[in-house]
Amino acid sequence: MTETASPKRRRWAGPLIALLLALVVLLVGLLASSILERRWEHQRPALVLRPLAEWEPDNAKWGENYPHEYESYLRTRDDTTTTLYGGGVPRDYLEDDPRQVILFAGYPFSEEYKQARGHHHAVADVTGTKRTASPATVGTCMTCKSTDVPRLMAKLGVSEFYRTPFHELKKEIRHPIGCQDCHDPASMNLRITRPALREALQAQGKDLDQASHREMRALVCAQCHVEYYFKDKTYLTFPWQQGTAVEQMLATYEGNGHVDFVHPVSRTPILKAQHPDYELWATGIHAYRGVTCADCHMPYRTEGALKFTNHHVQSPLLDIANACGVCHRWSEEELKSRVETIQAKVAALKLKAEDALVAAHFDAGAAAQAGAAEADLDEARRLIRQAQFRWDFISANNGMGFHSPQESMRVLADAVDLAQQARLRCARLLAGKGISSPPRHPDVSTREKAWTVAQAFVRGEPPDLLGVGAAP
Repeated sequence: MTETASPKRRRWAGPLIALLLALVVLLVGLLASSILERRWEHQRPALVLRPLAEWEPDNAKWGENYPHEYESYLRTRDDTTTTLYGGGVPRDYLEDDPRQVILFAGYPFSEEYKQARGHHHAVADVTGTKRTASPATVGTCMTCKSTDVPRLMAKLGVSEFYRTPFHELKKEIRHPIGCQDCHDPASMNLRITRPALREALQAQGKDLDQASHREMRALVCAQCHVEYYFKDKTYLTFPWQQGTAVEQMLATYEGNGHVDFVHPVSRTPILKAQHPDYELWATGIHAYRGVTCADCHMPYRTEGALKFTNHHVQSPLLDIANACGVCHRWSEEELKSRVETIQAKVAALKLKAEDALVAAHFDAGAAAQAGAAEADLDEARRLIRQAQFRWDFISANNGMGFHSPQESMRVLADAVDLAQQARLRCARLLAGKGISSPPRHPDVSTREKAWTVAQAFVRGEPPDLLGVGAAP
């Protein structure tokens, strides 16, 4: 039996080995083909680059050279994404929080104030908002909204660009925020295309050209995501002469006397904070550890052999695995919960600051109605101005304080304290007029009610805050 079975096994062994060898050769061939294909994918962008003009504004032309980056950028068109306090949806801040109608009374932000959508919508949003409807709006308001801006600045000159009326300038603006705002078309190195940042750093004695690539991954965002004002009513300027902390910027404003609007209720000269994301980030743990804006909001992606930056700029909470998971090894659910817990605490203190500020404005208005002298109201108004800028410094930030939670809580706590000091000052002024009962504040619990009250003050027909005619 053994002698007859052995030749059969030998006859099957040869074909089996040949089959196995063929299979191995096939697998090795597929592997080699895959490696070559991935290598080609990696090399292909460099092989087919088309030259780009120095100030090429069309993002689609850049996309011909960098299709993966461009494809991800196009996702900023999605305006349906939401997080607890952010996302791409244009949520209405005034509808959600009527206190802000009073805080910005008499200023365009009290009429319309919506969350910004993605970069793709920048031009549509700035030209469509009611805040730029006035014929007096200057071209400076377009500075951070379009890749056409550097080209027009080179053509017109920076100062002339700023002075050009907004509605005249927008005729030449077609392309939203994109590639050319941050990249050199010849080398793709990060670069600064907006002069205000360079000028602000020069004023601090810093050479932007010496910045590292790591620093540039934050500085390109600092071209726009910062606090600024219009010097001489048109020239875009960062108030960084004394530093980027909130107190240092306030000191700069106090030194140059800048005022954005005079509040119709309290007659306080108010500073409107813009979106000082960079300044707040610079005080937080991520900045301390060298984690930049791009690391969290534009994390790396890989497709095949390609590793590239995801240009779908968005909240890290919408891409936790890539944005947060690189450093933090907890589950996505735990990371999201941790972030939202921090944000909820900041949001709660922000609302307390708003309550104190709204009350302070009405108290100052009541003191004026009682006949308090302007000179006696100066200190209360100074305190309100200081408090409101601190509140707005956090409120206008993206991320609900998460860029620097401890600094956010400190600044908001100071805002509450200063607003309450102003209220105490007003109470003393009222007492000096023989009024011991607190002012009766109007009902501003909805956007419509707050708007009606604010407009009454704007028209010079306010309710009687001392009792008669005031809402209970």
